[in-house]
Amino acid sequence: MKGIAAVLGVVCLSPLLLAGAAATAAAGSGGSQSQPANCTTGADIDTDAVAKQVASILGGKGSTKDIHVEGLELPAEQIPNAKTIVATGISLKVPELGQIVALATAIQESRIRNLNYGDLDSLGLFQQRPSQGWGTPEQVRDPVHASTRFYKALLEVHGWQQMTVTQAAQAVQASGFPDAYAQWEPLARALQQAIIKTLPDGGKDATASKGAKDKKDVPAPSAGGGCKPGDDGSGYGPIPEGAVPKGYTIPKDANPKARKAIEWAMHQLGTMYQWGGECTNSHGPDPMGRCDCSSLMQQAYAHAGVQLSRTTYTQVNEGKPVSPKSLQPGDLLFTRGSAAVPEHVGMYMGAGLVIEAPRTTKPVRIQPVRDWDILAARRVV
Repeated sequence: MKGIAAVLGVVCLSPLLLAGAAATAAAGSGGSQSQPANCTTGADIDTDAVAKQVASILGGKGSTKDIHVEGLELPAEQIPNAKTIVATGISLKVPELGQIVALATAIQESRIRNLNYGDLDSLGLFQQRPSQGWGTPEQVRDPVHASTRFYKALLEVHGWQQMTVTQAAQAVQASGFPDAYAQWEPLARALQQAIIKTLPDGGKDATASKGAKDKKDVPAPSAGGGCKPGDDGSGYGPIPEGAVPKGYTIPKDANPKARKAIEWAMHQLGTMYQWGGECTNSHGPDPMGRCDCSSLMQQAYAHAGVQLSRTTYTQVNEGKPVSPKSLQPGDLLFTRGSAAVPEHVGMYMGAGLVIEAPRTTKPVRIQPVRDWDILAARRVV
């Protein structure tokens, strides 16, 4: 066995002994210089145990103190990071295989821990090196930035979808141990499959999951805000992202509940978008506490005592339809896709303005309604 291990370049060490040294990066691009974290190939991974760990950590469902999964020795820290990796992949429309590649890479490089150390200047989940152009030290330790940079590098690899998981990972990481990622593929697959079930609509794209079903009570699509001249937000000029336009106040005649929802949404201005984020702590350190477009609407109205469903394509069924020509503060506006299956939602603030959580790498912001191609509008109060 020692001879075989020497040929393969593998040294078997305890996961706990490696906790402080498992994640290091290659001099070229941030790939691991460390040896594989343990001897298991993961072929016998207990997918049920992984699913229970994920459900317990992300959903608070039951105790898992008697469950031990190789590679998940610190699940309370690792699984939320894994969820961010998967959610970021979905927001960038990276297919399932790419998400698995990212997870396998992060397991090998850092055990899915957001490390503040590594070989040379390597940091974070993927042990990316600031000196090699992956971002500033602060950026590479942001799980969303790190995941985004990994995915963008992966998508630039020609033919990556025809590669094995370890080949695709190595194409991005340029590790000194190019075969090390293979051992984590089963765990990465189990994690991806379990995590995807915790995300809105199982992580499926609205158009793919719902189809273009007809709805009788959706008004016909209407380009623009349908506002009279001067009420389309154009009078404010360019609006800095995350800022409130000078002179804006919530209209005095706004519905009290709509006013509370708008006020709460405005307190999230400047916080970064996160697909699948629950918008429960957008200013906090956990990326999954940030807002996506529909969770911003849901949580804003929850703080006003109004319960909305979770996703854009279910919120388009909430309340009653209204004409884009007769908008009131608090109305939900839908765009992209179709009136029946919209892909984005924002909240009308009055005065020709909309507050939204736009997309990955962008913060919660206010936009003039003239920039919106409104497909449907709903009044929920």
